Amino acid sequence: IAAMFTCCLGCCGDGGTGHLPLKEMPTVQLDTHHMGTDVVIVKSGRRICGTGCCLANAPLHQNKSYFELKIQSTGIWGIGVATQKVNLNQVPMGRDINSLVLRHDGSVYHNNEEKNRLPANSLPQEGDIMGITYDHVEMNLYLNGKNMHCPASGIRGTVFPVVYVDDSAILDCQFSDFYHAAPQGFEKILFEQQIF
Repeated sequence: IAAMFTCCLGCCGDGGTGHLPLKEMPTVQLDTHHMGTDVVIVKSGRRICGTGCCLANAPLHQNKSYFELKIQSTGIWGIGVATQKVNLNQVPMGRDINSLVLRHDGSVYHNNEEKNRLPANSLPQEGDIMGITYDHVEMNLYLNGKNMHCPASGIRGTVFPVVYVDDSAILDCQFSDFYHAAPQGFEKILFEQQIF
Protein backbone atom coordinates (compact mmCIF):
# COMPACT_ATOMS: atom_id res chain seq x y z
CA ILE A 1 0.00 0.00 0.00
CA ALA A 2 2.86 2.37 0.79
CA ALA A 3 4.26 1.81 -2.73
CA MET A 4 0.90 2.70 -4.32
CA PHE A 5 0.63 5.83 -2.17
CA THR A 6 4.17 6.89 -3.13
CA CYS A 7 3.41 6.25 -6.81
CA CYS A 8 0.24 8.33 -6.60
CA LEU A 9 2.11 11.21 -4.97
CA GLY A 10 4.85 10.93 -7.58
CA CYS A 11 2.35 11.10 -10.43
CA CYS A 12 0.69 14.19 -8.95
CA GLY A 13 3.92 16.03 -8.27
CA ASP A 14 4.01 17.53 -4.80
CA GLY A 15 0.66 16.10 -3.76
CA GLY A 16 -1.21 19.07 -5.29
CA THR A 17 -4.42 18.97 -7.27
CA GLY A 18 -2.82 17.50 -10.38
CA HIS A 19 -4.12 20.40 -12.52
CA LEU A 20 -1.80 21.95 -15.04
CA PRO A 21 -1.76 25.75 -15.35
CA LEU A 22 -3.48 27.02 -18.49
CA LYS A 23 -1.18 28.51 -21.08
CA GLU A 24 -1.91 32.20 -21.58
CA MET A 25 -3.12 33.05 -25.09
CA PRO A 26 -0.76 35.30 -27.05
CA THR A 27 -1.69 38.92 -27.71
CA VAL A 28 -2.09 40.24 -31.25
CA GLN A 29 0.35 43.10 -31.70
CA LEU A 30 2.84 44.56 -34.15
CA ASP A 31 5.60 42.03 -34.83
CA THR A 32 9.14 43.29 -34.20
CA HIS A 33 10.45 40.27 -36.17
CA HIS A 34 8.57 41.45 -39.30
CA MET A 35 9.25 45.18 -39.61
CA GLY A 36 11.37 47.55 -41.65
CA THR A 37 14.90 48.41 -40.50
CA ASP A 38 13.99 52.03 -39.56
CA VAL A 39 10.70 51.23 -37.82
CA VAL A 40 10.25 51.81 -34.08
CA ILE A 41 7.57 49.82 -32.20
CA VAL A 42 6.58 50.94 -28.68
CA LYS A 43 3.60 50.82 -26.29
CA SER A 44 3.53 47.01 -25.95
CA GLY A 45 3.57 46.44 -29.70
CA ARG A 46 0.76 48.88 -30.48
CA ARG A 47 2.49 52.10 -31.66
CA ILE A 48 4.53 52.47 -34.85
CA CYS A 49 6.80 55.39 -35.72
CA GLY A 50 9.99 55.92 -37.70
CA THR A 51 10.06 54.94 -41.37
CA GLY A 52 8.85 51.69 -42.91
CA CYS A 53 6.27 48.94 -42.49
CA CYS A 54 5.33 46.37 -39.88
CA LEU A 55 3.14 43.27 -39.97
CA ALA A 56 1.04 42.11 -37.03
CA ASN A 57 2.06 38.83 -35.40
CA ALA A 58 -1.16 36.98 -36.34
CA PRO A 59 -2.42 36.10 -39.84
CA LEU A 60 -6.08 36.63 -40.71
CA HIS A 61 -7.23 32.99 -40.61
CA GLN A 62 -10.81 33.57 -39.49
CA ASN A 63 -13.57 34.44 -41.97
CA LYS A 64 -14.24 38.02 -40.85
CA SER A 65 -11.56 40.07 -39.08
CA TYR A 66 -11.59 43.63 -37.75
CA PHE A 67 -8.83 45.91 -36.46
CA GLU A 68 -8.34 49.66 -35.99
CA LEU A 69 -5.71 52.36 -35.85
CA LYS A 70 -5.70 55.81 -34.32
CA ILE A 71 -3.75 58.54 -36.09
CA GLN A 72 -1.66 60.10 -33.32
CA SER A 73 0.39 62.29 -35.67
CA THR A 74 -0.10 62.86 -39.38
CA GLY A 75 2.48 62.37 -42.09
CA ILE A 76 2.79 59.60 -44.64
CA TRP A 77 1.06 56.43 -43.42
CA GLY A 78 -0.99 53.45 -44.53
CA ILE A 79 -2.96 50.50 -43.20
CA GLY A 80 -4.28 47.32 -44.74
CA VAL A 81 -3.29 43.72 -45.30
CA ALA A 82 -0.12 42.14 -46.71
CA THR A 83 1.60 38.80 -47.18
CA GLN A 84 4.93 38.01 -45.51
CA LYS A 85 6.61 38.47 -48.91
CA VAL A 86 6.03 42.26 -48.85
CA ASN A 87 9.06 44.59 -48.76
CA LEU A 88 8.84 46.13 -45.27
CA ASN A 89 11.27 48.93 -46.14
CA GLN A 90 9.27 50.23 -49.13
CA VAL A 91 6.92 53.15 -48.44
CA PRO A 92 4.23 53.62 -49.63
CA MET A 93 2.87 50.09 -49.79
CA GLY A 94 0.45 48.86 -52.44
CA ARG A 95 3.07 48.82 -55.18
CA ASP A 96 3.00 45.05 -55.71
CA ILE A 97 0.79 41.96 -55.37
CA ASN A 98 1.83 41.50 -51.72
CA SER A 99 -0.09 44.41 -50.16
CA LEU A 100 -3.53 46.04 -50.26
CA VAL A 101 -3.53 49.32 -48.32
CA LEU A 102 -5.31 52.57 -47.62
CA ARG A 103 -2.81 55.40 -48.02
CA HIS A 104 -2.87 58.69 -46.08
CA ASP A 105 -4.23 60.53 -49.14
CA GLY A 106 -7.40 58.37 -49.17
CA SER A 107 -6.37 56.11 -52.05
CA VAL A 108 -6.48 52.32 -51.77
CA TYR A 109 -3.66 50.60 -53.68
CA HIS A 110 -2.83 47.02 -54.70
CA ASN A 111 -0.29 45.97 -57.34
CA ASN A 112 0.48 49.63 -58.13
CA GLU A 113 -3.14 50.21 -59.13
CA GLU A 114 -5.65 52.47 -57.40
CA LYS A 115 -8.50 50.13 -56.43
CA ASN A 116 -10.73 52.70 -54.73
CA ARG A 117 -10.65 56.07 -52.95
CA LEU A 118 -12.25 57.53 -49.84
CA PRO A 119 -14.70 60.38 -50.49
CA ALA A 120 -12.83 63.72 -50.70
CA ASN A 121 -14.55 65.05 -47.57
CA SER A 122 -13.59 61.92 -45.57
CA LEU A 123 -9.81 62.02 -45.46
CA PRO A 124 -8.52 60.78 -42.08
CA GLN A 125 -7.03 63.46 -39.83
CA GLU A 126 -5.00 63.45 -36.62
CA GLY A 127 -7.08 61.86 -33.85
CA ASP A 128 -9.30 59.88 -36.25
CA ILE A 129 -9.88 56.14 -35.96
CA MET A 130 -9.63 53.98 -39.10
CA GLY A 131 -11.29 50.58 -38.94
CA ILE A 132 -10.47 47.76 -41.35
CA THR A 133 -12.58 44.69 -42.09
CA TYR A 134 -11.29 41.78 -44.15
CA ASP A 135 -13.20 38.65 -45.17
CA HIS A 136 -10.60 36.87 -47.38
CA VAL A 137 -12.04 38.55 -50.47
CA GLU A 138 -12.63 42.21 -49.70
CA MET A 139 -11.17 44.88 -47.45
CA ASN A 140 -13.54 47.61 -46.26
CA LEU A 141 -12.77 50.88 -44.48
CA TYR A 142 -14.46 52.66 -41.58
CA LEU A 143 -13.72 56.22 -40.47
CA ASN A 144 -14.64 56.91 -36.84
CA GLY A 145 -17.06 53.98 -36.94
CA LYS A 146 -18.77 54.98 -40.21
CA ASN A 147 -18.63 52.66 -43.24
CA MET A 148 -16.89 54.51 -46.07
CA HIS A 149 -18.34 52.15 -48.74
CA CYS A 150 -14.86 51.88 -50.22
CA PRO A 151 -14.27 48.14 -50.85
CA ALA A 152 -11.06 46.84 -52.39
CA SER A 153 -9.86 43.37 -53.28
CA GLY A 154 -7.23 41.48 -55.25
CA ILE A 155 -4.68 40.25 -52.73
CA ARG A 156 -4.22 36.47 -52.49
CA GLY A 157 -2.71 34.08 -49.96
CA THR A 158 -2.22 34.31 -46.21
CA VAL A 159 -2.37 37.95 -45.15
CA PHE A 160 -1.54 39.86 -41.98
CA PRO A 161 -2.58 43.33 -40.82
CA VAL A 162 0.05 45.81 -41.95
CA VAL A 163 0.82 49.46 -41.17
CA TYR A 164 3.49 51.82 -42.46
CA VAL A 165 4.73 55.26 -41.50
CA ASP A 166 7.04 57.99 -42.79
CA ASP A 167 7.44 61.78 -42.48
CA SER A 168 6.77 61.89 -38.68
CA ALA A 169 3.53 59.87 -38.75
CA ILE A 170 2.66 58.00 -35.53
CA LEU A 171 -0.07 55.34 -35.48
CA ASP A 172 -1.58 53.33 -32.63
CA CYS A 173 -3.03 49.94 -33.61
CA GLN A 174 -5.99 48.37 -31.81
CA PHE A 175 -6.38 44.63 -32.22
CA SER A 176 -8.90 44.36 -29.33
CA ASP A 177 -10.75 46.75 -26.99
CA PHE A 178 -11.85 48.78 -30.01
CA TYR A 179 -12.79 52.45 -30.04
CA HIS A 180 -15.84 51.55 -32.17
CA ALA A 181 -17.86 48.33 -32.21
CA ALA A 182 -16.77 45.88 -34.89
CA PRO A 183 -19.27 45.77 -37.80
CA GLN A 184 -21.92 43.03 -37.73
CA GLY A 185 -20.35 39.58 -38.15
CA PHE A 186 -16.74 40.79 -37.77
CA GLU A 187 -14.55 40.25 -34.72
CA LYS A 188 -11.05 40.82 -33.37
CA ILE A 189 -8.20 38.82 -34.88
CA LEU A 190 -7.82 35.38 -33.35
CA PHE A 191 -4.75 33.22 -33.30
CA GLU A 192 -5.36 29.94 -35.14
CA GLN A 193 -5.57 27.91 -31.90
CA GLN A 194 -8.29 30.28 -30.61
CA ILE A 195 -10.53 29.62 -33.63
CA PHE A 196 -11.04 25.91 -32.97
